[in-house]
Amino acid sequence: MDFSLSVEHQMVRDSARDYLAAHSDSAAVRRVTEAGPAHDDALWHAIAGELGWCGIALPEAVGGAGLGAPGLALLQEQLGQRLACVPFWSTACVVAPWLQGSIGHSGPWLERLATGECRAAAVFPDDGGWHYDSVPITARAGADGFVLRGSAAQVADVAGTDWLLVPARADDGEPALFLLEPPALAQDARFAIAPLDTLDRTRPLASLRLDGLAVAAGACLARGNAAVQGLAQAWWHGKLMLAAEQLGAAQQCLDLTVAYALERIQFGRAVGSFQAVKHRCAQMMVLVEAARSAVYGAAQAWEAAPAADARLEICAAAVAADDALRFCAQEAIQLHGGVGFTWEYDLQLYFKRAQAAGQWLGGAGAALAYVAANGPQAWRTA
Repeated sequence: MDFSLSVEHQMVRDSARDYLAAHSDSAAVRRVTEAGPAHDDALWHAIAGELGWCGIALPEAVGGAGLGAPGLALLQEQLGQRLACVPFWSTACVVAPWLQGSIGHSGPWLERLATGECRAAAVFPDDGGWHYDSVPITARAGADGFVLRGSAAQVADVAGTDWLLVPARADDGEPALFLLEPPALAQDARFAIAPLDTLDRTRPLASLRLDGLAVAAGACLARGNAAVQGLAQAWWHGKLMLAAEQLGAAQQCLDLTVAYALERIQFGRAVGSFQAVKHRCAQMMVLVEAARSAVYGAAQAWEAAPAADARLEICAAAVAADDALRFCAQEAIQLHGGVGFTWEYDLQLYFKRAQAAGQWLGGAGAALAYVAANGPQAWRTA
């Protein structure tokens, strides 16, 4: 598979890197997170509206740039490297492919996402999977629409969102997909969002409770197989882009460590000149580059390979990126010595992201389980 980047993809990567270095640096991230789990509204309006990042992967027919998963993965890598406090993953990497999988390119929803007009979030099954068997919401059909009941323990980026995608099981057992508008439901006691105090404050989480919420029939976007396909597409695409985000965070851990090792003087020498430190940094780099190859390959496979093959590639990328970030975050703290764990250094932010991201969408365990059940016969054990 050709992993080379086109000129357009290189421009996306380089411009995103430069922009985020200037507008989502350590001071900006700390300013947002120290006020509590929140989003950087100014950064979001810039990247979603002015720069058009939300449409980078969407087709040109709906106002996107048509660069597909490879282009989006490059953006996610840069956003992860800076821990940008924006709902980009939920909006562009989960909700957009969910809508594409459930309703195609019809309707105004994708156009509004491409222009950055709306923020969006989505409810996943509580077990972190992509099957409707564990969807926590039920929908009872009525004369004028549906009544939704149930709760979700954790929903990413739901605070301040304009749209919320909610998968539900209808009273006849059929899968269904609903689009809710939280701003319009803010005063409805049957709709409750409660922010959660979490380890990683760069990605706000909240719990959701629907206590007999009545919605119009038009809120149901898809039913049956279309709803099932949308959830599966969102899960796998979200898994891929989460791996790209972890890759970027791992790269930053390496960059910060190398910079510190070159400037920290011990026994009259930079600690980076010691062989033991070189070896540990080299091991970090090996894991980062392995993860990068896996992520880029999975992004290419998403566009070109059969779905079954692409899913296996995504599993490989998810495991490699998770391993890289966990290892690089803990090694970075160790190689910074006595100051590595302190609040003043950014490594604690990346360590927290490593722990939190490793649990999303079933973590590496879900990827390994899928490979064990669906991988080539040669990979299986008797």
